[in-house]
Amino acid sequence: MKLTMIGTGYVGLVTGTCFAESGNEVTCVDVDIEKINRLNRGDIPIYEPGLGELVIRNAQTGRLKFTAQVAEAVSTARCVFLAVGTPQRDDGSADLRILWSALESIAPHLASQAIVVIKSTVPVGTNAEAASRLRKLTGREVDVASNPEFLKEGCAIEDFSKPDRVVVGVARPEVAEVLKELYRPFLRTEHPFLSMSHESAEMTKYVANCLLATKISFINEMANICERVGADINQVRKGIGHDQRIGFAFLFPGVGYGGSCFPKDVRALISVATHGGITPRILQSVDDVNIAQKGILFDKIRNHFLDQLSGRTVALWGLAFKPRTDDIREAPALVLIDQLLASGVNVRVHDPVAIENVRRHYGEKLQYCSQMYDALDGADALAILTEWNEFRMPDFELMRQRMRSAVIFDGRNLFEPRQMKSLGFQYSGIGLETCQP
Repeated sequence: MKLTMIGTGYVGLVTGTCFAESGNEVTCVDVDIEKINRLNRGDIPIYEPGLGELVIRNAQTGRLKFTAQVAEAVSTARCVFLAVGTPQRDDGSADLRILWSALESIAPHLASQAIVVIKSTVPVGTNAEAASRLRKLTGREVDVASNPEFLKEGCAIEDFSKPDRVVVGVARPEVAEVLKELYRPFLRTEHPFLSMSHESAEMTKYVANCLLATKISFINEMANICERVGADINQVRKGIGHDQRIGFAFLFPGVGYGGSCFPKDVRALISVATHGGITPRILQSVDDVNIAQKGILFDKIRNHFLDQLSGRTVALWGLAFKPRTDDIREAPALVLIDQLLASGVNVRVHDPVAIENVRRHYGEKLQYCSQMYDALDGADALAILTEWNEFRMPDFELMRQRMRSAVIFDGRNLFEPRQMKSLGFQYSGIGLETCQP
C-alpha cells in the first residue's frame, strides 16, 4: 500500500518506518527542510532504540522516503496519515492550528479513494470537523479515520510491531477494512483490531492516558502518606499490586510523570470536560498532585540543608522524563534544576542521551558531565531523577570518594535503604524512611 505520513516527529517517524518495514511504500513529509535533509542522510533527529537501523534499511530499499513536497507525496497515496503536533494552549486545551494547516495542504492533492487518517491526539469532534473541512476544500466526501497511537517512548518499535490492540474510528465499515488490512502483519497474535466511531476512538486515547496518569499520581500521593506515618511504599505497592484488579503497572512512586502525552492529555481532557459543563474533579486532582510531586525532591534537599542552599553543589543523575529517550518535555528534572538555580546552587548534570537537549535549554547555567561519576565531584548531594539502568548498580565506594557529602535524594527508589545506610550514605527516597549512616 502507498502511504504518506505528514509529520516526522516521534509518532510520524516511528509509524512510517514500521509500515515501511512491513512492505508498504511510505513517504514522510515535513515542513522542516533541515529535518528532511538529516533523515535523507540517515541522521535520526530523535533518540529511540532500534529506530535508526530500521530507517536506514528501509530507505536503502526505497520503501521509505523523506520529502518536503506535499503534492508529489500525497497524490498517489491510499492513506494519508496526519501525525502533527497538537500542543497545549495556555488554558490546557489542545491547539489544532498545525493540524488544520496540514489538512489544508493535503486537500488539493488527495486521490479520489484516499483515506485521511488522524494519528495526532485530538479532542472529541476533531475527526468529524476534519471531514467537514475536507468536504468544503475538495467539493466531495473524503473518508476520515481516527487511529490513535499508544506508543511508549523507549519501546516504540516493540509497541508498534506487537500492539495490545489497534483502535480505529470510522464513519464507514469499508474504511475500517482497509486499515485492518494495513495492520494485519502486526496482529498475528490475535490481539484485537477495534473499530468504533470517531468520537469513541478520540476518547479512547485520552481515557487511556488519563487512567495511567491517575495511577501514577495516586501511588505518589500514597507514597507521601507512607513517608509521614512510617510505612514503606515498596511493601505497600507489593501488597496491592498482586491484586489482579489493580496490578503493578504504573504503580512505581517517584517525582511525577512528564513527557509529551500525560501532562498534555490530562489537561486537554479537563478542558473538554469543562467546556461540556462538567467539573472533572479527579482529573484536576491528578494534575495538581503531579505538579506538586515534581517539587518533592527540592523540599527534601532544602530541609536537609536547613534552607542554606546558596553555594552548595548538587549533582543530578537523569534529565529525560523517563529512561530510553532523550525527551525532556515536562521532565521533573527541569523543575528541580529551576528551583536549585533560583536558590544559588551549583548544578552538575548527567544523562546518557538527553544532555544536549538540556544544554539547548539552559546554556552555560549548568555543568554538563558526559560520565555519571564526573557529576559527583565535590557534590554536597546527589539527586536521581530518571531510572536509567546504569544508575541501578553503581560503584558506591567511588561515589563516596568523589562526593563532598555522602547524601542521596532518590526520586526513583533505585536502592534499598538499609543497604545504603550500611554503605555510609544518608538516603532519602519517595515514600520511604530516610536512613542515616
